[in-house]
Amino acid sequence: MSVKKTRKYLLLFFIGLPLLILLIGYLLPENPMIPVDHASPKDWDKNSFWQHPWGESGTHKGIDIFAPWGTTVRASTSGVVIFSGDLRLGGLAISILGPKWKSHYYAHLRELLVHPYEWVEQGQIIGYVGTTGNAVGKRPHLHYSIASLVPRPWRWDNSPQGWKKMFYLDPDKALR
Repeated sequence: MSVKKTRKYLLLFFIGLPLLILLIGYLLPENPMIPVDHASPKDWDKNSFWQHPWGESGTHKGIDIFAPWGTTVRASTSGVVIFSGDLRLGGLAISILGPKWKSHYYAHLRELLVHPYEWVEQGQIIGYVGTTGNAVGKRPHLHYSIASLVPRPWRWDNSPQGWKKMFYLDPDKALR
């Protein structure tokens, strides 16, 4: 194979493949479901998204869906597990990269049932409501947030940590 052909294939691989993956991410349908079994919008405070001050995290970047300890948690969307492990504040947590390049984050779980790089289908059981991380001693709940890997600069505001608002979406609006 000539050097010219090799360069052409490398260019296609390193530029074309990521563009194709990016395009596919935007083409996948997005319709997130409530991730906690038997939960409805009455199980969370619709005004808790972006509340400040909110403990060590400063601003609350998601919603807390309250449910009995051990209630099943399901993947809100299909996607690839990009994190499954233990975090200081989030406790046992999972992050799934779903359609439109949005990361769906599930925290304070009792148990993790998926692993990094695993594909999950919407509705698949990924864990159970718990009280891990900074939820120890509090009512069992799932902290659920949605972050876009593509920033939305028009959402930037002057609130504390307002620049981060470019990346976070209100889960209450997405789930209704």
